[in-house]
Amino acid sequence: MVEKKASLDIKSLARDLRTGSRAALARAITLVESRRGDHQALARELVQMLLPDTGKAFRVGITGSPGVGKSTTIDALGTYLIEQGHKVAVLAVDPSSARSGGSILGDKTRMARLSASDDAFIRPSPSSGTLGGVAAKTREAMLLCEAAGFGVVLVETVGIGQSETAVCDMTDFFLALMLPGGGDELQGIKKGLVELADMIAINKADGDNLKRANITAADYRGALHILSPRSEHWHPPVETYSALTGNGIAKIWQKVLDHRKAMNASGDFAARRREQQVKWMWSMLEQRMLARLRTEASVRTKVRKIEAEVADGHLTPALAAEQILGLLQ
Repeated sequence: MVEKKASLDIKSLARDLRTGSRAALARAITLVESRRGDHQALARELVQMLLPDTGKAFRVGITGSPGVGKSTTIDALGTYLIEQGHKVAVLAVDPSSARSGGSILGDKTRMARLSASDDAFIRPSPSSGTLGGVAAKTREAMLLCEAAGFGVVLVETVGIGQSETAVCDMTDFFLALMLPGGGDELQGIKKGLVELADMIAINKADGDNLKRANITAADYRGALHILSPRSEHWHPPVETYSALTGNGIAKIWQKVLDHRKAMNASGDFAARRREQQVKWMWSMLEQRMLARLRTEASVRTKVRKIEAEVADGHLTPALAAEQILGLLQ
């Protein structure tokens, strides 16, 4: 009876979410983020149920080093998009403690205009120590936002480690934000990040920074010429803008539209999404396997024994890994 009741609750939650209920969307994301086994099972059922209602949104990943103005940029871009008639969801992943899983969750306070809009939904999620700061359940949360009728989903990353790759693998357009500063500062360019980016935007192009921003943009354009683009049908542009004044925000969104048009025409858009789905499957499999090793009492006891043998030098890591793999069969 309990399972049947839970299943009926999921159907009700899905129905409310499809109507655009923000409360239902918040409850659904909380369910997806839960670490309880029964909640995870219900979350998988919910996402599968809503799958036909997903896939139509613009998925935009936004990254940049701390201090570049990601939250302010999202506030300005999201406000502009709402003025254009879009409903905007923001999945902001904050740094969290690897020890406690705690999070500052301060991004929402830096998106004052978006927070006040009925056409925006902002969900700060602790990264809980997952790779690069990308919340383990961000992909599912993105699908839930799409099912709730949000036409644009902006995924902000903490901009450290390998979070860029993770966000790139779940979005259609990857925007890298940079600060003005030419010369020696350009030597610090992250080649991997620039190769992933579908566009580079130089923030704080206002006042005394305007000249430096234009010089930096020219330097990045030069750097991009010697790197291979992700797609032969799209060469990443470099633009300047000001999140503070709003100048250049419309131009950034136009590039997103131009990119989707080019990717659709070439077939790269559908191919990239298919590839992302498969990567998502393998990522989920890895998480489930690790979760089983950590949660099943009988397996956990054996794993700890193997760990001790490795630590004491009685067993090689390679042979230990093979033994642990055998526990999952």
